Amino acid sequence: MTAPGVDDGVTAATRARTVVERRLHPVTPFRRAWAPIAVVAGWALHDPNQAQRQLTRLTTTTLLIALAVVVPAAALYGFLSWWFTHFAVTDSELRIRTGLVFRRTAHIRLERIQAVDVTRPLLARIAGVAKLRLDVVGADKKDELAFLGEDEASALRAELLARAAGFAPETAHEVGEAPARELLRVPARELAIALALTGATWGALIAALVVLPVLWLVTESVWTVLATGVPLLGAAGARSVGRFVAEFDWSVGDSPDGLRIDHGLLDRAHETVPPGRVQTVRIVEPLLWRRRGWVRVELDVAGSTNSVLVPVAPREAAEAVIARVLPGVAVPDAAALARPPRRAGRCVPVWWRGYGTAVTDTVFTSRHGLLRRSLALVPHAKVQSVRLTQGPWQRLWHVADVRVDSGAGTTVTARLRDAREAAELLRGQAERSWTGRRDARPDRWMA
Repeated sequence: MTAPGVDDGVTAATRARTVVERRLHPVTPFRRAWAPIAVVAGWALHDPNQAQRQLTRLTTTTLLIALAVVVPAAALYGFLSWWFTHFAVTDSELRIRTGLVFRRTAHIRLERIQAVDVTRPLLARIAGVAKLRLDVVGADKKDELAFLGEDEASALRAELLARAAGFAPETAHEVGEAPARELLRVPARELAIALALTGATWGALIAALVVLPVLWLVTESVWTVLATGVPLLGAAGARSVGRFVAEFDWSVGDSPDGLRIDHGLLDRAHETVPPGRVQTVRIVEPLLWRRRGWVRVELDVAGSTNSVLVPVAPREAAEAVIARVLPGVAVPDAAALARPPRRAGRCVPVWWRGYGTAVTDTVFTSRHGLLRRSLALVPHAKVQSVRLTQGPWQRLWHVADVRVDSGAGTTVTARLRDAREAAELLRGQAERSWTGRRDARPDRWMA
């Protein structure tokens, strides 16, 4: 016979381990109800002639009957897809069950979660809901929960990060959102000027100014000029306006769970740069930005699509943020970069002057580009492989390339180094990578 106290304790522990499944926000069916309508629209776009013939045969009565069937069917599909979608946080994983006909259950191990982003599209902001997107190690596609109430999304994000950091299930709810300290905020005026000074915008405008008069002289057709000019001018405007809308009110904050990035004019996004998962940092310096001392900072993060850290900022401010991403790393200045030998100009005329390489105790650094400079930094601990490549023309002039592969599938290349220097770089980098991985801090949240 079991003692009453022991039985009560087992029952309480069993109740504590009970998995509580939750549903998404009730507004979600309106999002998913568009699926049947999208199928019809896709068929019409795939075969427009057949769709037009079918539409001409429809009478008003038939059209009303079709709408009376399609609209309720879409609403029913949205409701059922929402009803059969559940998620739950267990002791070891986030479980997401979806599927109306074909069931799918995603088991996301909590220790493999490396980023939890909260995005709020414009209509979602109006409805007071948000989308939760998860970056998981080894997964190419992000799993998402769309939609949750804004407060519920923030609370679930905090719980997942706390659980990924190793907090016990019973205390993860109490941890809450970790405090953040703002490191940098990009003014809207500075962002607008920077986008206006990018080469892509001016390139599209110059192409339009050159191509359109030539087309008019050759064809004398207004439609040909419009068909060519509208996409060119639209591409220039969309690239600049689109980036301005996406990168508006960009801020970077430092918190125990990583660097937090908030941005967006219409669609607000709350992203996280996971600690220890950054493989490569690139400092991009377009030609027209140099007079103002501005740079752009981009990232390669293993298993993540987050690629921009700072859209535009003074170099000193950008390097201060980089110091938080790569602790203990100092960005080498231009004087510290070793140029290729002059005979490298026989392989790559003129542009060889933009190449440079530096190796410190913490990072492998390589620069390329004359008009648009790009300085890449790879921590030694993140190097997966090192290769030396040398084509026949390079062998003739005794130069070679050293390629460093990182965990994010990217390669940083030290171009046109002296052949003996390249061989020494190859041997030395292999040793530095081994010692770097041995001494690296663990990739843990809130460590």
